Amino acid sequence: MKLYLSSYGLGNEPEALQRLVNSNNVAAVICNAQDSTSYEERAERVQRGLDEMMSLGFSPEELDLRDYFNDRGKLPSELAKYGLLWIRGGNSFVLRRAMKQSGFDKAIEPLVTSEAIVYAGYSAGTCVAAPTLHGLELVDDPHDIPKGYDKDIVWNGLHFISKSVAPHYRSDHPEAAAIEQTVEYFEKHHIDYLTLRDGEAMVVNGNELRIVG
Repeated sequence: MKLYLSSYGLGNEPEALQRLVNSNNVAAVICNAQDSTSYEERAERVQRGLDEMMSLGFSPEELDLRDYFNDRGKLPSELAKYGLLWIRGGNSFVLRRAMKQSGFDKAIEPLVTSEAIVYAGYSAGTCVAAPTLHGLELVDDPHDIPKGYDKDIVWNGLHFISKSVAPHYRSDHPEAAAIEQTVEYFEKHHIDYLTLRDGEAMVVNGNELRIVG
């Protein structure tokens, strides 16, 4: 696998992300974690994601998972054209619902495990890569259900990594206090976890795992 899991934004060492990507520099920017926000706010964050990718030399376009809620069959071929996924932050439970409802969670697994595509993201995009979303309800509202979304809460993550992640840990971020409660939850319930401060990212390249930033 090739993963770049940041606490916030590109982090302090985005060159580590650039080095993971092969000759296919087409990047899908996924902003479904923001689907509860206003149209204007969401559009601004989509553009920010596109700008982040362009700043690193990638050729980005938005991939809106809502477009596949009623037609999952088209998503695998769409994903196959990308060399990189950039999954922005927001509500982890909204994002995970979108991944399930679109069939993204099933379609992306073979592409990530075969290293045909790099999975990268931050905050919610990082958290859903873990085995479980339990503990994140102390930060994100699991009952936040945007229009067109299923009501069931999806608690299982994508299992790309073996530990849960607490982003924004002891950082200058509005969610930092709630993340302290999440860490307490992880410890109380014996959930393996790691913390990331804003600026840091977990980089997985095959069997190598390191924290940069």
